[in-house]
Amino acid sequence: MPTRMDQHPWRLGPRSQRWFDRLLVAGLLLLAVGHVLAGQPASALFSVAEVVPLLWRRHHAWPVFLAVAAISAMQAVAVDEPTVGQLAFPVAVWSVARCAPRWQGVAALLVGYAGAVVAATRWLVGFGAGEITAGNLAPYGVTISAIVTAAWALGSAAQSREKYVDSLVARAEQAERMAEREVELAARDERSRIAREMHDVVAHGLSVIVVQADGARYAAAKDPDVAVDTLATISTTGREALTEMRRLLGLLRDGDTGVAPQPGLDDVRHLVDEARAAGARVVADLPQAPTDVADGVGLAAYRIVQEALTNVRKHAGPAATASVRVSVGRAVEVEVRDDGRG
Repeated sequence: MPTRMDQHPWRLGPRSQRWFDRLLVAGLLLLAVGHVLAGQPASALFSVAEVVPLLWRRHHAWPVFLAVAAISAMQAVAVDEPTVGQLAFPVAVWSVARCAPRWQGVAALLVGYAGAVVAATRWLVGFGAGEITAGNLAPYGVTISAIVTAAWALGSAAQSREKYVDSLVARAEQAERMAEREVELAARDERSRIAREMHDVVAHGLSVIVVQADGARYAAAKDPDVAVDTLATISTTGREALTEMRRLLGLLRDGDTGVAPQPGLDDVRHLVDEARAAGARVVADLPQAPTDVADGVGLAAYRIVQEALTNVRKHAGPAATASVRVSVGRAVEVEVRDDGRG
């Protein structure tokens, strides 16, 4: 039986994500206290303004990135030295690449490259580098661009992995639903088959019992011995029907295959003998030796003859003669005729 996939790939839950973001912001703000101790209130203020929006970066990645980028641009005008708050920029880039549409992630990457050039230029001014050339600008610009690129790449990889994992989970759940549906259809077909067989068993057995009981009622007054034999036939037929009914009901119980084997082609002779014992005139042409046919074919032939003889007893009239012919060659042929009133 298929089992439901209850364990998805591990990932932080919503509550854990909120606590992680709070700890991240708290850690950055704790580092920003160093600006206050160093007598840099502007740097501390800008750091707080850049770090706090990260609390909403998962659900509003693009607006948070725009806010961080705008505050970073204002900081570049007011402050010419690195600040702790600038660590929020790669975090915001990662968040856009991870949680936002792909085009927004690419836009954030390009803004990051532009910001790397601006930041490197402002830092060189703040450090008193004098003339700014490509030689002294490149190390800072390349380093900052590498950090931004790494943040974007990690975010994009995480987004791609999540989509891939979600697609695998969806396909597994769909396959599970299809397997459950196939099991349900198979069980429905089996119940229908058992219901048909139960109908055949009940109809055949009861028809024999009714015919025998009618005969015994009329014979009891004139010939008690006939009535005794008829009652014995009724008893035998009832027990056989009950045994086959138990077998069919046993199929409905788990781990039970029934209390008797399924009837087959060789059991058709018993049907003929039973019909004759019930008073019907039956001419039979049956295979003499045991047959070797598939179980399903033998069961189908048995049920056909059983239903046909039941219909003869019900509808052909008391004086009808039935002929049953079964031949086994390249195929199994079953023919039941009667000369009754129809």
